[in-house]
This record gives sequence, C-alpha cells and structure tokens, in this order.
Amino acid sequence: MIHTIKKAVTVFSMVIFGSALLYNCEPDADTLGEQLFLDDAAQGKEASFDVIAFNIDNNNSIRSDAAKLGLATLGAFSEGQFGLQKASYLTQLRLSTYDPDFGTNAVVDSVVLVMKPTYASDSVTTNTLDDNYTYSTTTEANVSAKKVVNTYPVLKFGKAKRTFNINVNEVTEFLKSPSDTVKSNQTFAYDAAKILGSKEFKGKVSSITITKDGDGSALFTASTPGIRIPLDKTFFQDKIIAKKDQPELQDASNFIRHIKGLRISVTENDGYLFQFSPNDMELIMYYKYDKTENGVTTKTPATYAFALGSANTHIGQYQYDRAGSVLGTAAIGDDSNGDEKLFAQGMGGPSIGIKFPESTIADLKKLYEENKAAIISAKIRLYTDASWSSGYAKPTAFTFLRKYSNSDKPGKILTNFTDDVLNLAGSNGYTIYKAYDLDKNPAYYDFIVTKSLKDIVEPKPSTETETGIKSSTKYFRIDMGAFQTNSAGTGLAGYEFTTTSYNTSRAVFVGSKTSDANKATLRVIYGTK
Repeated sequence: MIHTIKKAVTVFSMVIFGSALLYNCEPDADTLGEQLFLDDAAQGKEASFDVIAFNIDNNNSIRSDAAKLGLATLGAFSEGQFGLQKASYLTQLRLSTYDPDFGTNAVVDSVVLVMKPTYASDSVTTNTLDDNYTYSTTTEANVSAKKVVNTYPVLKFGKAKRTFNINVNEVTEFLKSPSDTVKSNQTFAYDAAKILGSKEFKGKVSSITITKDGDGSALFTASTPGIRIPLDKTFFQDKIIAKKDQPELQDASNFIRHIKGLRISVTENDGYLFQFSPNDMELIMYYKYDKTENGVTTKTPATYAFALGSANTHIGQYQYDRAGSVLGTAAIGDDSNGDEKLFAQGMGGPSIGIKFPESTIADLKKLYEENKAAIISAKIRLYTDASWSSGYAKPTAFTFLRKYSNSDKPGKILTNFTDDVLNLAGSNGYTIYKAYDLDKNPAYYDFIVTKSLKDIVEPKPSTETETGIKSSTKYFRIDMGAFQTNSAGTGLAGYEFTTTSYNTSRAVFVGSKTSDANKATLRVIYGTK
C-alpha cells in the first residue's frame, strides 16, 4: 500500500514533463538513465534493436462528449495521406432565467450566435474605421476618438486560405445529458431543410476598439474577437417570445426538449480545421417591448442572453472519408510483424502501437547476464516518413501509455501511464518524449522507456505489487494529443484525461516492417562495469 501511495504522489506532483523538449542535435545519455546507473563510472555503449511498430485502427471514432471536449472543432480538411476529416459541433442551449418576462408585445429584432475561435494574438492587423469618431463616457461627453478594428488570423490546421460557409441548424433529436457518453461518429437528427443562420468565414476574426485622440487610451474594447452568426429571428419569435408563460419555458427539463439543440457545420469538404471554446459561446436575442409611462407607450429595446456553457451537452461530430488516400489502402494492425508506415491522427484517427519482440528482449537479457550490462537509457525512436514532407506543421503533442496484463485478470488488457512516468516523474532531465528537427524532413521523436525496459530485462521486484500480482507489458500506445493537467494545475489529471478527442494534428511515420534506414527502433545505451 505504501508503494502504491508513493506512486500516486509522484504522478500527481508532475508539472513540466508532459510536453516535448526540442533539440536540434543528437542527444547523449539522458540524466534519467545516469541516475539509475552511476556506480563505479560505467562505460556507456549504444545499440539499436528491432521493435514491432503497428497501426491501431480506432474505427474513426472516439469519445467526444462534454467531458472530453476542452475545445470544439469545426471545419473540413482533405489531403492525400489521410483523406477527408470533417468536424461539426452540436450543443444544447438553456434559458438564463426560467419563466422569463419579455414584457408586453415583445418583438424580436435580431438574434446573434457568437463563436470565439482560438487565434494568433501576436499577428494583428489594425485598420481605422473612423478618424473622426465621437464617444461619450459616464464622466465625459463627445470625446474625440478613433474607431479601430483589430483583425487576427484564426489558428488552423490545413490549407490556410479557404472560405467556409458556416451553417446553423436546429437539432430535432434529444442530445442526452452532459454526463452521458457520446462517440464522435454518432449521428443526431437535425432539420437539414431549414438553415437558422449562416456566415461566410474567411479565416479571420476581429474586434473593435475606440481610442481617445488625446493620449491614445482605450475608451472601449469589444469582447474577445469572434464570429458573429445572425440567426432567424422568426424562429425565436415563435419558439421563445410566443411561448411566454407556457410550460416550454418553465424549467430546464421542458426547455431542452422544446429546443433540443443547435448543429454548427461547414458546407465545404476541404479547407482547414479550427477550434473554439464551447463554454465561451454566446447567443443573444435583441428585442423590443411596449413600455408605458405616464400614459405614453414606447418601444423599449432589451436583450436576452441564453446559456450555452458547461451545464449543456456538447458533442464533437467527426466524419471521415478515406477513399483514394494512402491510409485507405495501407496495411493496418499487423502486431506480429509490424507495418511499413505508421499513421497517427487525432479525433478518432489511427494510433500507433509499439511492441518489444521476444528476440530483442532475449538479446538484452543476454547482455545483462553475460556482460553485466545495465541499461542507462532507452528510447523508442520514430522518424516522420518522407511522404509527410508537406508544409503541415509537425506534431508536438503526444500521449504515451502502457498496455499491460495482470495475472489476476487473465485475457484483459489494462491501460496506465508507463513505468517511467509512475516511478520517475520529477527526476532531473526526465520527459515523456523529446522531439528533434521539427523544421526539417525527417523530424524524429524519442519516447523514453528506460525504466519500463529495465523492469523487463533486469530482474527486479518492481513488476510486482504489494499483493504479488505479476504485471506484464504487452505494448505501448502513442496517440496525438497531450495529457491534461488536474484542476489545481499541479500535475496530470490521469492517464485517461487527454486532448486526443479534439487534437487536429496528424503525421505519417516510418514503421518497422521496412528496409528504410529510419525504421522504428529501440535505442539503448547500456553500461558495463
């Protein structure tokens, strides 16, 4: 039990080891391995061993419900290696106050849905809309000012310059509760014949700032730059205003069955993928109602903001078409011999599996037994394939997990962090993986397995728990995406909490069943005394 608690404390005290460290030269033995074998000044030697590297088919599906979507993804991207990937987004909406009073003879003027994509804040383009603008504050009237628009490019993966037509449709099927599990390929009925709103989107977002002529200080700054999509005001007149004092607006349960949700999608099948925060979306209804004072009735403007935050169901819906792509005809899942090329793609695309062949383990055990050779450093090295030499950014976020079996659960494959993470997190120089030459072709990545390999090759009790259950590593799994931190920001939330369900990256790597000099290998530095 004490051993288990120590391991848990180690995992949840991790802060910086989740991201890659970038280098541009061949590394020496890492300090992690040196800590494991420093006695008597061992002489280090490096050797390369075979691994079995294979593709894992996830059936183009992954959990993409509210619990998994730190960001929502929208767009479409098609290229020759992976084919088409298209992302839509579904959300519920709720009333911010139930049984609302919109006043007498309320009439909707307009309705706007606001999405706030992630954007490059350091790439602003500034244009002055009005040099002779006047603005009044609570303390000063008719201030001479300038009205300025700041424009930023949205962060994208894919083809940079494409125009999308974003459509909003009404969902006609109940979207379940926020705590329900939903897969990304699950479909929900929607009214395809009626578009509630549309927007031509050219990949940039803007905000408006009003600055004072005298000292340039900001008098007004709009909220975070976003995409404003006008929605059908008649729909909201009929579904909201006309339902005043009726059961549909009395409580949340009735309302989310009255208006079941919204589906946001793009018309096009190629371009790019971009992301936004589901909980930061806004839906604002502008209306007027009759207000009578001193016998005089006037139309009075008002607004009503709907709630689109965390209380609602959020679903990422992903579509794939592999026809005509390299992945569509590639060998997938040969975990006995390995695959020639490895394909890794977030959002339900394929993952990579790595196994140590029995011959590799036998060779290492022979070195240990006959030459007293102890492992100082061990890493699985993957090179990007020559076919992935386009202008797309190399991935910089991976998860790396251990798949294993326990003697008390025969036939069941379990998942956890690697032994390196569980035992060595926080050690100087330790990181889950390192990336090299990301600005070149090929780039390569080293996934650290020093402790994991030592536990297999060098007989130690660390493969036993306090209950005596024998643990056996079956293979390692690599996915696009990063491990998420816990709510306190002090460490990782757990092996199952990752960004894979909305990570837009992908890459092709050299496999192990190939004569390519850059094939997947196990690189070991060992020392003899």
